[in-house]
Amino acid sequence: MEGLFEHVGHFGRFQAYAYFTSAFQAISCGIHYLASVFIAVTPNYVCRPPGNVSLVLLHNNTFSQINEVWDIWTSPKDYLAVQQENGDIWELRRCSRFKREGSFAPTYTYDGNKTLFACSDGYQYDHSHLESSIVTDWDLVCDHEWLAKLAQPTFMLGVLIGAVVFGDIADRVGRRPIMWITSSCQFIFGLAVAFTFNYYSFVITRFILAMVSSGYLVVVFVYVTEYVGIKFRTWASIHIHTFFAVGVMVVALVGYLVRTWWIYQIILSVITLPFVMCCWMLPETPFWLHSQQKCKEVERVIATMEKWNKVSTQFKLSQLFPVEEGREPSGTDAQPAKNHNLFDLFHNWTFARRTISVWLIWFTGSFGYYVFALNSVNLGGNEYFNLFLAGAVEIPSYIVCCFCMDKLGRRNTLAPFLLLSTVICIVIMVIPEDYNTITIVMSMAGKFSVGTAFGLIYLYTAELYPTLIRSLAVGSGSMICRVGSVVAPFCVYLTDVWIFMPQTLGIKQGRTVTGRSSHSLTSQTSR
Repeated sequence: MEGLFEHVGHFGRFQAYAYFTSAFQAISCGIHYLASVFIAVTPNYVCRPPGNVSLVLLHNNTFSQINEVWDIWTSPKDYLAVQQENGDIWELRRCSRFKREGSFAPTYTYDGNKTLFACSDGYQYDHSHLESSIVTDWDLVCDHEWLAKLAQPTFMLGVLIGAVVFGDIADRVGRRPIMWITSSCQFIFGLAVAFTFNYYSFVITRFILAMVSSGYLVVVFVYVTEYVGIKFRTWASIHIHTFFAVGVMVVALVGYLVRTWWIYQIILSVITLPFVMCCWMLPETPFWLHSQQKCKEVERVIATMEKWNKVSTQFKLSQLFPVEEGREPSGTDAQPAKNHNLFDLFHNWTFARRTISVWLIWFTGSFGYYVFALNSVNLGGNEYFNLFLAGAVEIPSYIVCCFCMDKLGRRNTLAPFLLLSTVICIVIMVIPEDYNTITIVMSMAGKFSVGTAFGLIYLYTAELYPTLIRSLAVGSGSMICRVGSVVAPFCVYLTDVWIFMPQTLGIKQGRTVTGRSSHSLTSQTSR
């Protein structure tokens, strides 16, 4: 296999073109994965009164309009006492409103009789920091609050399904067709999300968007792995995640500049367009073509690589891809090899143990990654800056990851960083709540450590399995890790129960996997 790169170069002009062209689209994957952080944000709100308001009371403060109270609104348990133009006085809470009986004195506290009414006139939202979100447009609060919280887990469920489906299909029909289809669909469905007319159409469209985004991310990783020689493969494959992190940073930047969710979604989706316009120029990988015994196409791809990389010496195909015993070489295309399925990852005890260990690490890495990323907007301070930091801190983590893998190996890098993320979770739990800056710093350190481990496992998995089932292995691992990403949003919501619940769950998962990973995985590659 590596004879091809010794001939055409490990990272020549052709590989650089294929790498940066295909990796660019990973930015849009990072965008769509984290876009709901601001699409589904819930601002402060109260029940809307039945008529025009002339006076508003919040504790000892008096206002003329409800929109003026949000700057001093501090707790969801607060309520507003409002007097209408006809003299009626109402108490407005988040999910209910009370009409005071027999009282026309505008006071905040009242011990007399009150009549409970539902929020039939809708809700009054705080638009001072946000023009609109799916929550404000479709009133996803109170009894419908769970629908807003379900948006991100539903997206991650689509990611889970897309990872295994498109990973398997890519092993059957090739990497290039799947990259074409998934990248084009990212653009189409990314725009379609902005024009959905209700919550259910929004969730369905985002679910399909999740499937194609996940499919692209899985296949592009395998694609670049099969085009870059071993001397540069570690850096090239790990830094696919850097493009994903840039996508997270773009989400924070666009979210800060655009406060209307559907305009925000359109702008984020347009970033996909440059790749869609040129993705048709990318060729299929010679290793997948060879695995399907398509020798003439392999020769054409190698000839293109030789031309781009200015390699003049001609090698025979048999020298670059030695013919396996029992297989007769042929200049014509032979019948494709047999299709593979998930059971091939367990065809013997060694592969089964390896697959189970890898899946555990995929789950834990994803769980920790999304807990730190999604919870970054809840750390205090500026939520846009916090999310930007959460993306930016990944870039040096991948650089450190590459150096450590070269010096220490895959396994000896993976286990310590998983253990470090566990230690950081413990430290965060003992930091007082009002120490926001220290909490943010430690959370970014946790994101750094778990990002290092999470980025490594993609390459590690690709190296542990042969070409015929490589996409399937990475796709199945990504499927398992999405179980972690489906669970992660719910763990972030558990901060309402206990602020340190996400860190507690992260500690338990980290202990489980670090105890296994250092002994279960072999550092030998299998190609």
